[in-house]
Amino acid sequence: MLFMGDLGSLSLGAVLGVVALMTGQWLLLPLIAVIPVANALSDILQVGYFKLTHGKRLFKMAPLHHHFELSGWSETQVVQRFWLISLIGAMFGIAIALA
Repeated sequence: MLFMGDLGSLSLGAVLGVVALMTGQWLLLPLIAVIPVANALSDILQVGYFKLTHGKRLFKMAPLHHHFELSGWSETQVVQRFWLISLIGAMFGIAIALA
C-alpha cells in the first residue's frame, strides 16, 4: 500500500502545475486532473448548497469519494474507478495537446 501524504501530493501538484505553465498547456490541467477538480468542486457545491438550503445536503458526504463510500462502494472500488477516470482524462489531455 502506498499512501502519499501532503508533502508528496502537494509536491506532485506543484510539479504538474509548473510543467503545464512552462509548456503553455495550462488550460488542459482541469481535464488531466479531473478527479482532484471534481473533489474540490464537490466540496464547494456541498457547502454552497448547505448554506442556501439551510441544512440540506447535495451529497451524502463531501469530498466526493466519501459520498461513494457511503453509497456502498468499497474503498478499493472508489480508488480503482477514480484511477480509471484519471487515466481517461490524462489520455484525452495528451491527445488534445498533441493534436
